[in-house]
Amino acid sequence: MKIDRLVGILSVLLQREKVTVRELAELYEVSERTVYRDIDTLGMAGVPIVSERGNGGGVSIMEGYKIDKTLLSSKEIRAVLEGLRSLDSVSNTNNYSRLMEKLSAGSSACIPSSNMIIDLSSWDKSAVADKIEIIKNAIENKVKISFGYHSPNGDSYRIIEPYHLIYQWSSWYVWGFCTDKQDYRMFKLTRMTDLKNIGEKCEEREIPTYVPDKLLHTKGGITAVVRFDDPVKWRIIDEFGIDFIKYNKNGEIEVTFTWSDVPSFFRYILTFGDNAEIISPEEYREQFAELLKNISKKYEI
Repeated sequence: MKIDRLVGILSVLLQREKVTVRELAELYEVSERTVYRDIDTLGMAGVPIVSERGNGGGVSIMEGYKIDKTLLSSKEIRAVLEGLRSLDSVSNTNNYSRLMEKLSAGSSACIPSSNMIIDLSSWDKSAVADKIEIIKNAIENKVKISFGYHSPNGDSYRIIEPYHLIYQWSSWYVWGFCTDKQDYRMFKLTRMTDLKNIGEKCEEREIPTYVPDKLLHTKGGITAVVRFDDPVKWRIIDEFGIDFIKYNKNGEIEVTFTWSDVPSFFRYILTFGDNAEIISPEEYREQFAELLKNISKKYEI
């Protein structure tokens, strides 16, 4: 779009002492004639651009205006570029790389350092990159998406009106209005299959503010006390924070959990192997022991 190109050219001119029309044409993949028209447009908008012809020539912003009107400092631009570089880790396009080049405009002072690496991709980048692009386009065009979904409650087919792409809890999610549940739901991208933009327009509705809930399971209806061995202390801290760690009178780690339901709670405790023991209630101990017996039967020789 022309307005994007005009903003980009202005950003380049604010950061560079001088740039040639050919450089700008190559950067924005347009003809030099188009760049000249863009420069005229910026001039009519009140931006004092100076043009010098011949060897060593180029276009620049009049001295004085540039100092007073800089949009972002080099430090601020580096922060923006760090964010763009992290988005490139989950993109199958080069859009963010190109945008980084345009914003940095060849200025070494604006290029982010390599001592901070933010990788938002999953182990299998292809598992989310294509889905992110489909969902982004659906959100921008306000159309519904459909997909198969695999969850602890079984497989299902969903149609939703997508409103937010979310990266939290080390995973990517889409949040929107589920036409099946008639309510707002969040879905993990790695659990989605056969994702499609169905082209059907989203309904006009008042969209509530998305509020992240780190410990969603704590609103559940069950409570249990679990004792953990010290070797898995790091994991409790990693997943719930240091304040979540409690000790009994014997100095053992003993934590009270609230969870959404018993089956998902058992699945979570199983991930600790023999480093966790359900202490109470006795009913859960017995149910968990029965589960372990059934698991053991599958490995009997």
